[in-house]
Amino acid sequence: MNSILKQTLTLLRGTGFPHNPLSSVHQQLQQWRGIRVQVRNGNLEQALTVMQRRMRASGMEYLIKRQSRYHIKNSEKRILARKNLERKIRSEELSRKLYAIISKKVRGL
Repeated sequence: MNSILKQTLTLLRGTGFPHNPLSSVHQQLQQWRGIRVQVRNGNLEQALTVMQRRMRASGMEYLIKRQSRYHIKNSEKRILARKNLERKIRSEELSRKLYAIISKKVRGL
């Protein structure tokens, strides 16, 4: 747990605003947003488990592991490519459905 926390802190410490003045404000805000966890009643263990769960859900844990590794196996590349493609297709289908719903509402159908 401590090694993941240390790697997260070093990863977050390295992120800063990009020096390119043409970069969008949205990218700058996403870099500083990060993961925030509230410590309730001084219960640090519970806060750490919540943080670890959120990191896993957001994909930050994978980014930390990927940063420390130098080589990705071809089988892992194929799996990641398939997952990214499925995610992209699902997102496009959802946007098409939402566009159809909104256009029907605008037209009054």
